[in-house]
Amino acid sequence: MNDRLPVEGERIRLRDVELADAALVDWLNDQKDVGGFNDFGLPNQPTPRDVLARGPLRNDYGGSLLIEQLNGEPIGVLQWRPVHYGPPDSSRAWNIGIEVRPGARGRGYGSEAQRLFARWLFAATDANRIEAQTDIENIAEQRSLEKAGFTREGVTRGCQFRAGEYHDLVVYSRLRSD
Repeated sequence: MNDRLPVEGERIRLRDVELADAALVDWLNDQKDVGGFNDFGLPNQPTPRDVLARGPLRNDYGGSLLIEQLNGEPIGVLQWRPVHYGPPDSSRAWNIGIEVRPGARGRGYGSEAQRLFARWLFAATDANRIEAQTDIENIAEQRSLEKAGFTREGVTRGCQFRAGEYHDLVVYSRLRSD
């Protein structure tokens, strides 16, 4: 994977999570809305300091990047993992996820981060597809993905178990040719 980081946009920067950021990433994870769309009732796992001591939290199998304002204030984390649509590596896509701290939401940072992130993933890998899913009721994230250039593809019914019941997810994607 190409190391073209950090990536800067108009208002934010995407960069590697470093060992010095471990407590910060733990804090960001603790800022999730309890009862929200990413609350699975599971305890937050601490950032793996032993892994960070060896280098960034990214490799050919996925990873995490920190989202920060250009003034250096951290506002969130992006993650990605591979999804395979067939045995050849050329059938691999990236599934992405984002966490923006509650105080930074609704300001367009998520859209900018996901747009920059998709551009970086296409430049750094040979994947043809980047996809994201969000709860059917998470209208803010659906708007964010659309502003970031993702196309709504449809609904995956009853696929996510959260808060004691199954939820539908809306699927979005960007292709290299978009």
